[in-house]
Amino acid sequence: MACRIIDGKAIAAEITQELKGKVAEFTRRYGSPPLLSVVLVGDDPASHVYVRRKERACGEVGIGFERHHLPAGTSQAELVELVRRLGRRSDVDGILVQLPLPDSISEQAILAEVDPAKDVDGFHPVNAGLLFTGGKGIVPGTPRGILELIRRTGIELQGKEAVVVGRSNIVGKPTAMLLLQENATVTLAHSRTRDLAAVCRRADVLVVAAGRPRLITAEHVKPGAVVIDVGVNRMPDGSLAGDVDFESVKEVAGYLTPVPGGVGPMTIAMLLSNTLEAAAARREAAGS
Repeated sequence: MACRIIDGKAIAAEITQELKGKVAEFTRRYGSPPLLSVVLVGDDPASHVYVRRKERACGEVGIGFERHHLPAGTSQAELVELVRRLGRRSDVDGILVQLPLPDSISEQAILAEVDPAKDVDGFHPVNAGLLFTGGKGIVPGTPRGILELIRRTGIELQGKEAVVVGRSNIVGKPTAMLLLQENATVTLAHSRTRDLAAVCRRADVLVVAAGRPRLITAEHVKPGAVVIDVGVNRMPDGSLAGDVDFESVKEVAGYLTPVPGGVGPMTIAMLLSNTLEAAAARREAAGS
């Protein structure tokens, strides 16, 4: 069977169209659209690019957007005060602190200050705990996007063997939890895993978020497997490469995401969905 390339860009566009209607309905009901506040500290070029993409995406679906750009010399106390102030504002539905932060500021401490009900990145310990205990919280955008890609491609997860390569708190661990919730049998592999190729070859569904370009080759992949490549690595020649060696793996896999155009567009689509859902939950809790 020829490998089917999973078009994350097209699926994200479908979701965006759906969100336009939902945001319009929300705005009619409550009199104003959801509002996302993004905090950016310093002048990291990549961070500015990501924030602009989020602003454009919000504009496309009708979600309000505001940017708080602070200088690189901002103290941790000043950033904490801003995050707390946004948490107190009744008109703000989502708060996102763009990472990475300057070395002088503790990311963990700042993320813990975000109101969990407005934590549209899903990084607050409360939302992480709800995910790990099967509760209802806000799920990080990339793991949620991975599951949505799989669902919309029509792949059944129940009873499948899944391997996640990478154990970060942002992608690897939450993705493993979501796969477990879908009744997959999950192995979480990492840099210390013995015979990684043998572990990966067991997988019906292989999710790779290791941060190492072209780590996964054809020898790691079970014939017909679903392979989701989360990695985005800038190569010396300026090109982008995933954590999966696309050319060799497409000869073996049944389904494969490209880089770019696979998981990346889904992350922003899920951020928009999280913002809308957070806004709706807040209005319902307030009895509006």
